[in-house]
Amino acid sequence: MTFLSPDLWVAVTFAAAVFQTLRFMLQKVLATATLSPTGATFARFFYSAPLVAVLVAVYLTNTGHPLPALTGAFWAFAMSGALAQIIATVCVVTLFKSRNFAVGVTLMKTEVILSVIIGLILLGEGVSWPAFAAIALGLVGVLLLSTPPGVKGWGWSAMWNRGVALGLSSGVLFAISAVCYRGASLQIDVADPFVRAGVTLSAVTAAQMIGMALWLMLRDPPQIAAVWRARRVAGWIGVMSMGGSLGWFIAFTLQTAAYVKAVGQVELVLSLLASVLFFREKPSMRELAGMAVLCVSILALVLVI
Repeated sequence: MTFLSPDLWVAVTFAAAVFQTLRFMLQKVLATATLSPTGATFARFFYSAPLVAVLVAVYLTNTGHPLPALTGAFWAFAMSGALAQIIATVCVVTLFKSRNFAVGVTLMKTEVILSVIIGLILLGEGVSWPAFAAIALGLVGVLLLSTPPGVKGWGWSAMWNRGVALGLSSGVLFAISAVCYRGASLQIDVADPFVRAGVTLSAVTAAQMIGMALWLMLRDPPQIAAVWRARRVAGWIGVMSMGGSLGWFIAFTLQTAAYVKAVGQVELVLSLLASVLFFREKPSMRELAGMAVLCVSILALVLVI
């Protein structure tokens, strides 16, 4: 925690949010025009894993750090997080086809609330009662977001729909992956946060690339060729993914997942700007209200954690 500036985790979290917003914008374009949701997810790992491996190798060589020992606990945390992240990414890319960009990202960001609970369960990093109050307020925002435009009423059938299921599922899974990645990085006995984050990220992205390649070979082989044909855009997904993931992983080594994900909510503002400026989408007043309530709950969560 004292290896570098104590505020480093805030800076890299902001940077990660910018990279992640750009990546989701590119994935939205590919998923709606070129690739299936699974193919767009594979593109992220296919084009980022080699870049991460090279970056980590160069850093280790230049700093004189040996490759750290990786325990069974490390692999358990890392692989659990990797699987959760793959499924979560497929969910959110699919979500972009049924809900607009800003609302999709907002529903996904329920992970910041859920990561508090999951962090308590897996790592024993608890929260206070005021934090639970902030969580309850966030649930109100989720309810406001849950009804698609044009659907009236608060009945269960009106509120519960495919878009909500995908958004909340991605939030749960992203929260699990965040906590697991922090757990994995804490298993590496090295002071340098860049080494801990880089090695964890390299192991995770390599496993994700291999696992998804095998899955697509068995279930949807044409998507592998489609990912290669889309390399002019998909390659940039890899670059943005590497930048964003490295930022998140460094932050996770320095601070609890709940804090990191809370600060990362700046992505909500960025996604709304992307939705309006690039995709020409117009969120409804109800959706804007839901975003506002969710943002207030997140701000409250930051203040009380």
